[in-house]
Amino acid sequence: MAGAGVAPDRHRAHGAHRVAGPGRLTPPGSVVAADLDPWRTRLVGLDAVGPAPVVACSGGADSVALLALVVATGRTPTAVHVDHGLRAEAPGEAATVAAIAGRLGVAARSVAVTVAPGANLEARARTARYAALEAERRAVGADCVLVGHTADDQAETVLLNLLRGSGAAGLGAMAVRRDRIVRPLLGLRRADCVAVCDRLGVVPVHDPMNDDPAFRRVVVRDEVLPLLGAVAGRDLVPVLARQAEVLRSESEYLDELARAAWPPDPDRPCADVLARLPLVIARRAVRQWLGAPPPSFAEVGRVLAVAGGAARATEVAGGRRVWRRGGLLHVTARAAG
Repeated sequence: MAGAGVAPDRHRAHGAHRVAGPGRLTPPGSVVAADLDPWRTRLVGLDAVGPAPVVACSGGADSVALLALVVATGRTPTAVHVDHGLRAEAPGEAATVAAIAGRLGVAARSVAVTVAPGANLEARARTARYAALEAERRAVGADCVLVGHTADDQAETVLLNLLRGSGAAGLGAMAVRRDRIVRPLLGLRRADCVAVCDRLGVVPVHDPMNDDPAFRRVVVRDEVLPLLGAVAGRDLVPVLARQAEVLRSESEYLDELARAAWPPDPDRPCADVLARLPLVIARRAVRQWLGAPPPSFAEVGRVLAVAGGAARATEVAGGRRVWRRGGLLHVTARAAG
């Protein structure tokens, strides 16, 4: 990711972790379990989570609440703070996370990454953060990483993806679980997380970047959602979160149909079979066949034109070329030069 301006800071990431030893005062969960039942019982996606997951913890209300609620389930998580190198306050926030984790009787680790200033800062910081969290998951032997996205985040993501012109998959927003990432707070609101912190007597960290209107998500949160709620005459967060859940389940079902439909023989991707599929299935089949980097909507359309014989070949994401020969579709990397 160096070319994109995002790279792990190898010295701090692998040689200089700040670790707060557990210093456990009581057995796992006993400090907070009873007091946090109103929120703990609304966690989602934990059925397949092991006894010692990694919890991404910035020190903000959402991630602190997540850490405490996971402890309240009887698990012994490791809190991981990621310093993006963007704010001078980050080292102090890492110390706050360590102190909170120590109070809950669990270990905390801090890792630094480097995110260069420039375009797409939020996306590049997210990429670096998830890479660091995955490295920490492996380092401590955890089965998954828990992150603190709430129903409010889900609603914001739906609107952001709508503005980007995403299809049904994008409007399905964030899954409760994708690979090693689990989002247990999707059944809770941001206000619930603040209430958990209040119950614990914890003052969470406030990141001023969460108030910066230079970031589109902040504008959606502070301006777009309240305006839409005023027009609708109700709180739209549960509406959008529910819509995301419905669209995601339907999208996953369509993905299953696409996988079953084409190519019937992975070694022989028949162009005519693809061309005869319903368009909604054919588009998904093409995306699955091409894999990463994912093709754009227009590129998928051009591949279908090749499959149907309306074009001889086309270029797709990743410098690849798709063409038809002998009734089959072929894809290869474009030759250099």
